[in-house]
Amino acid sequence: MKKTIITIIAVVILLTVGAVYENRFILNEFNDFDTSLSTLYSKIENQTATDLDVYAVQSKWVEKKRHLHAFIPHNEIKEVDLWLAESVIYVKNKQWEEALPKIEVLRELAEQIPITFSVRLENIL
Repeated sequence: MKKTIITIIAVVILLTVGAVYENRFILNEFNDFDTSLSTLYSKIENQTATDLDVYAVQSKWVEKKRHLHAFIPHNEIKEVDLWLAESVIYVKNKQWEEALPKIEVLRELAEQIPITFSVRLENIL
């Protein structure tokens, strides 16, 4: 009986620590990504962005998504991929009016995706 209780407590502690780590990891990854998007947004707004700027953000995202695949669904990752790919083309063609909304959506995704996977009552129920 003692072993069972100790095992249950150990599993609960392990799950809690894992959930906290996952939550912080996802939040940190997306905060860092949002910082890059914010810089890119400013450059697009000033019409000084180049396709290399977007490629830099895109390659940063590729590095991050390698680790994020373990924590969030592929659909969320694919959505960011698509918006980024569209942004590359618009910036490359200097279509600033089309590029800005794409980056705005990416920034919103960078804010909302971590909330979706955080430990909150509305996410549990």
